[in-house]
Amino acid sequence: MLAAGFAGLFALAGLSWAQDAAAILKKIDSMTQARYDHVMGFSDTEHYTVFRGADLTHPAAEMTVRVTYRKGSGKSYKVLSQSGSELIQHFGLKPLLDNEQEINDPAKVAESWFTTANYEMHVQPGQTRVLERRQCVAVSIKPKHEAPNMLNGTVWVDPGNGAILAVEGVGSKAPSAFTGPTHMMRLYAMMNGYAQATHARAESSGVLGKSVMTIEYTDYRFEVK
Repeated sequence: MLAAGFAGLFALAGLSWAQDAAAILKKIDSMTQARYDHVMGFSDTEHYTVFRGADLTHPAAEMTVRVTYRKGSGKSYKVLSQSGSELIQHFGLKPLLDNEQEINDPAKVAESWFTTANYEMHVQPGQTRVLERRQCVAVSIKPKHEAPNMLNGTVWVDPGNGAILAVEGVGSKAPSAFTGPTHMMRLYAMMNGYAQATHARAESSGVLGKSVMTIEYTDYRFEVK
C-alpha cells in the first residue's frame, strides 16, 4: 500500500509538471500574439560592429542605422553612419538589413516567431536564469523548418507572462555555401509591457575565417495600442 501511495504521488507530480510546462508554452504563444496585436510601431537605433579573426578589439566594419517598424508594412531602415571595410558593408551588413526587412514582411513575419507553430518546444526542468530581475526558465527550441534565422537552441522565458528575455542557439541552416553554422544570442528587456532586443551577438566561420558581429539596440520609441 505504501509503495502504491508513493507511486501515486510521483504520478501526480509528473502530471503537475506537464501541466505547468504546457501553461508556459501557451503563455509564450499568447505573449507573442499580444505583442503583434498591440505594438502599432516603434523605432530604434541599431549599432552593428563586425570583428574579423581573433581581433575583438579593432572593428573591421561598423554601421549605425535607424530602424522603423510599422504594423502592416514591416521594417525600414536609414543608414546614419558607416566605417571600415566596404566589402563587409556591402556583402555582410546590407544583406543582413535587407533580410530583416524580408522576414518582417507582414505576409511572412509570423513564420519566424518563437512559437509552438514554428518550433518544437520543451520546458527544461531545473534550468533557471535571472534576467531583468525575473526568474526565467529554459525552453529548448527546434525549428519545424530550416532557415538561417531559425535556431536550434534555448529561449529563456518569464513563466509569469511568457515573455522571452534571452535567446541562444545555432542557425538551422548556413546563410551561404561559404560560411558554417552561425552561433547567435540575443538579450531583451521589457518595454511598454513587451520584450525588445537590447544586445545581440553572432559568430560564424567560413572560407574567409572567423567573424563576430555585435548589435546594440538603443533609443526606442513606441506606439502601443
